[in-house]
Amino acid sequence: MLVSDSPEGSRWGTLRTDFEVLAVVRTLTSATRLLDVLPLLRPEHGIQVSFTINPGSAFANGLPEYLGSLGVRVLSWAEATSRRFDLAVAAAVHADMRHLDAPLVVMPHGAGYNRLVPASTGDGESPAGLSRRELTHDGRVFPAAIGLSHEEQWELLARTCPEALPVSVVIGDPCFHRIVLSLSRRRRYRQPFGAVHGRRLVVVSSTWSEHSLLGRHPELPLRLIGELPVDEFVVAVVLHPNVWSYHGPFNVRDRLLADALDAGLLIVPPERGWQAALIAADWVVGDHGSVSFYGAGLDRVTLLAATGEGEVDPASPTAAFAREAPRLDPDGDLYAQLLRTAEEHKPGALHPITARSLGAIGESPRLLRDLLYAQLGLPPSAEEPVVRPVADPRPEFGGGPTLWDVVGSVVPAEATVTVRRFPVLPGHDEARGFYAVTADEVDLRRRAGAEVVVRTDPFAEPAAPAWAAETADELPGLSVAVAALDEGRHLVRLRGGILLEASTVRAWGTNRPWLDPVVLGCALHLWAMAGGHPTTLHEGIRIRTGEREVEVAFTMETPGPGSGSSRG
Repeated sequence: MLVSDSPEGSRWGTLRTDFEVLAVVRTLTSATRLLDVLPLLRPEHGIQVSFTINPGSAFANGLPEYLGSLGVRVLSWAEATSRRFDLAVAAAVHADMRHLDAPLVVMPHGAGYNRLVPASTGDGESPAGLSRRELTHDGRVFPAAIGLSHEEQWELLARTCPEALPVSVVIGDPCFHRIVLSLSRRRRYRQPFGAVHGRRLVVVSSTWSEHSLLGRHPELPLRLIGELPVDEFVVAVVLHPNVWSYHGPFNVRDRLLADALDAGLLIVPPERGWQAALIAADWVVGDHGSVSFYGAGLDRVTLLAATGEGEVDPASPTAAFAREAPRLDPDGDLYAQLLRTAEEHKPGALHPITARSLGAIGESPRLLRDLLYAQLGLPPSAEEPVVRPVADPRPEFGGGPTLWDVVGSVVPAEATVTVRRFPVLPGHDEARGFYAVTADEVDLRRRAGAEVVVRTDPFAEPAAPAWAAETADELPGLSVAVAALDEGRHLVRLRGGILLEASTVRAWGTNRPWLDPVVLGCALHLWAMAGGHPTTLHEGIRIRTGEREVEVAFTMETPGPGSGSSRG
């Protein structure tokens, strides 16, 4: 038990400090994993936590800045190894950690121990985290405790470093426990991704290395954005923190993913949000990384575009997962593959595999807390461990598309119009149907060739009727101009100068349904192309995007000479 090495520590301290714990991080991944479990160490029990960075990882770029943003106390490695602590906790082990003067508890920083990293382990058979090179020094095991996520890993450790078996303890997977605890917030987490109004969320997950999804198919996020109708799907990408750290945000976000980001891709920052993204997801398109594994554990519809063959332990649950999970053909029809896999999805089919890593469901926080408290010399607590729901996601948005290639169909007898929009990507030469643009589109050639032009800002100047008239004068061949008025109400100008105010019809006791003004403009152009006459719109139409249908009513105004307008 230690108050402070400083003789003035007790004099200047405000908080009770009976125990000092050192959180040891090597990468952003290990840092975020520790942040999942450190709340188990309660401040009311006199436990104070400091951080240090164990140097030497190729993936440590940005780590000091991240820790600084958290407001945690960060000690240099030199200071951390020159003082005594009551406990040290790490989510990635390295032989240099033997220099710490504290009982060291290590645990996995992913879904178990699966990846083969010979540069770290010294051999091609031991998974990272359970090798003799990492766990011993001069023939002695230096961690005080090694956390395993499942009993099966005892057999693995018996093969890779049997002398570590006496200090190995099954603690389950605290991260997965926290995800499961947060499942009731699924609707809340879907909102920031825009997975509302009938849109379904596809999470693209890539681990690091040349064998990953991004390493094998770097174009896949852009292809998904280009091939999935924007009113039916939203696509978000989750990249392993090592990708960001090693290559840097400029090369990842501003170069590799720039076109996809402009077209509507969402990026989940490496520091926060991937757990919420999995909870919110309808599909996970991934690889052999832990995020895809967790997605399967949550029973999300999961497809793998890369399997990591050759860099995961072939006897591991991850390798079995890579063999058994449905595959995605990156060169095939992505839309059809997603729908087919969802139809064929059998709930629980992959659970026998994921359960081999995700052990002690419901008990993990208690098991880990009891282990940490035992190392501190504290008795097990009778209270339930404090586990907070995962934080709300904050996905990064690009500017969003301003140009769409649109197709659709009309059923006149049912007054129903189906609209399917696709963002126009670089290199797009041939339209599927017709073009719709927003007023922000800067390509004058595309703007001039559009059938539909939309102003999406309801507070823009000039007033909506004046803007629609100016746009019609600028583009005499234009079919439809739409100016947003609010979420469910828009002003429309049809070819010939007919003005309409469109509003969605709400059922009693409900909010007014939201309607994208671009979808409205596209629906009206399709209606006109199918022979629909403006005078029939007073009966209203139904606009369908995917499985969502919205009823729209119209109030018409036809400008007449000298009379201002006449209503119909």
